[in-house]
Parts: sequence; structure tokens; C-alpha cells
Amino acid sequence: MKITDIRLGMLKVPLKTPFKTALRTVNEIEDVIVIIETDTGHRGYGEAPATAVITGDIHDSIIGAIRTVMKPKLVGQDISDLNHLIRIIQNCIMKNYSAKAAVEMAVYDLFAQQYKTPLYKLLGGGVPKLTTDITISVDYIDKMVADSLDAVARGFETLKVKVGKDIGVDIERVKAIYNAVAGKALIRLDANQGWTAKEAVYALHKLEDAGVRLELIEQPVKYYDLEGLKYITERVHTPVMADESGFGPREVIELIKMRAADIINIKLMKTGGISNAIKIADICSFYDMQCMIGCMLESSISVAAAVHVAVAKADVITKIDLDGPSLCAFNPVTSSVTFNEADIIIGDAPGLGITDIQGLQMLGLVDV
Repeated sequence: MKITDIRLGMLKVPLKTPFKTALRTVNEIEDVIVIIETDTGHRGYGEAPATAVITGDIHDSIIGAIRTVMKPKLVGQDISDLNHLIRIIQNCIMKNYSAKAAVEMAVYDLFAQQYKTPLYKLLGGGVPKLTTDITISVDYIDKMVADSLDAVARGFETLKVKVGKDIGVDIERVKAIYNAVAGKALIRLDANQGWTAKEAVYALHKLEDAGVRLELIEQPVKYYDLEGLKYITERVHTPVMADESGFGPREVIELIKMRAADIINIKLMKTGGISNAIKIADICSFYDMQCMIGCMLESSISVAAAVHVAVAKADVITKIDLDGPSLCAFNPVTSSVTFNEADIIIGDAPGLGITDIQGLQMLGLVDV
């Protein structure tokens, strides 16, 4: 099975409600879709969102990196030589993590198709079922409480609550949500780099003293402030999770050496794809550190790839934040991975099992 072409498209999917964090407000998913074609007629699929405030990637940079750098080096290559393909993708250009992730997952998709098996089985196997949390966007307190109660009514047992806008209001937000869902759902906080280290310690002590029990606090300080992250980790009972501070294996090793965090958040768009996500999981497993696997604002194409990784690495990836499809107004993708609110199930189709993408607009080429 050899690569004959790499085609790109754009997929737009409206969100049920605006996605609001300390960094941005988004109303729809708008992602670059990668389709790798082969001489056997098989197609592999990948996806990359433009998340400039986190990864630095925009649509033009993703498209340019794939078209002008990756495609010329990959066309003609044999899918069966997976490690060689991964080296090409990872070494042909600096950074551009989301572009690398999209191309890599399409290659992994084809590799598993070649062996006629779901991807997770080639990554190590596991139970093909997951339960995800759902994000509660930062907003007025009453709105956040209402959104939380609605999520619980829909069957979600873990809420990822966005904070980081105003420390005093954030504390009241969390108290109100906790009181509304106590005993019904766990609460994870995500400050999206919105606090200082001292603010984070202050807020978490206030919440802990008020009897609020949080599952974790995610990335309370700026991505580069590892000392601040360590400062918080040493002073609060709530587990601290590194997200933007840990893009790849090297950063994760540094976080572990510094004891700057208790948990690592793996995202394919940060790691540059499946290969480095697996490396991070293996590193954390060696150090008995738990991981969460998360996503940006992505459709069920790239989220499906993350699902396969999570199932195969369930011994260390113990927390799931793959709610992208649940945030969308509809799922435009037909595949063997079923997203039903909190429940995610992988079917038996080879690879990622994608058979159709509604509304996909090809870039410069006829539609698929």
C-alpha cells in the first residue's frame, strides 16, 4: 500500500453553545481535514484545528506545512514502513504540531487498515469503551450552574469547569456549581493559564476550606511558568495537571523531574500526533504518573484517533476529556466510533473506521 496523494479539505460544524475560556470564545469548529490516498484505494483521515493561542497553528500554516513540506516527502512511500513515515513527519519541519498530528493519524489509520483491524488493537488492545467528561464554559454563575445541571441530566458524571477570568468570581462560580451537583458529578477545573501561582493557591485554599472537593486543577498558570506550577503543586491538596506546559516528551520529563505537576494532559495537537502521545504515556507509566487525554475543538475524526490511543494506554490514561463531538450541534462523520454523550464505543472496522464526512469542502480539488 503506497501513498499516491494527500488532499486537504475544510470542515465547519456549529457548536451547541459558544465555547468560552480565559483565552478565547469560539462558535464553531473549523478544522483542516487530511485525506491520504493510496494505490490500493484505501483512504486515511486526519484533522487539525487552528488553535493559535495554544499551539500557534492557523489554517494557512497547517495547509502550507502539509502541502509544501510533508506531501512531497510522503507521496510514493509505503504505508507498511510506519516508523519511517513517522520520522519523515516529525523531522521534516520544526513545530507545526497540529499539521503533524493530522498527517500522522491518517498514516496510522491506513496502517491499521492494511492489517484489517481497529487501530487500538495494533497499539496494544484494550476494552473499546470510554467515558468522557464535558466542558462547562466560563460564563455568568447562573448560566454555568444551569449548564452543569443540564450536563448531569444528560448522563455526564464529570464536569470540566472553565475558570481563569476573575479570581473572586471564579471561586463563587465553583462553589455554586459544586453545591448544585455534589454527589452527582466530579468537578475538574481548567484555568487555561488565567491565574498567577499565588492566586491559584489562594483560590484552591478557599475552595478546599469551604469543603469543595475537586478532582484536579488544570494549567492554572502560564505555560512557561514551571516554577509557578511547582509552587502550586507543593501547597494545595487538589491534584495539579499540566496541559500547555507539557507539549512533548521532553517537556513532560522536565515536569516530572521538577515534580511540578501530579497529572499530565496529553493532546494529539500538542504532541504532534499519536507517536509522541504514546511516548508520553509510556514515560508517565514508568514514573507512576496518571495522564488525561484531551482535545482542542475537534470533530470526531481526530477525537476518534485520541480514543484509540486512550483505550490502548488505559493503564496510564485514566482520565478522559474527549468531549469535542458532544459540544457540536451534530456529528458530520460516519465512522465505527460512536459518540453518545458521555459514552464512547469503538466498533470493529479497520483503522479509524471513517466512511463518510458530510459537508467537507475540498481545497482546490473536487469533493470526495
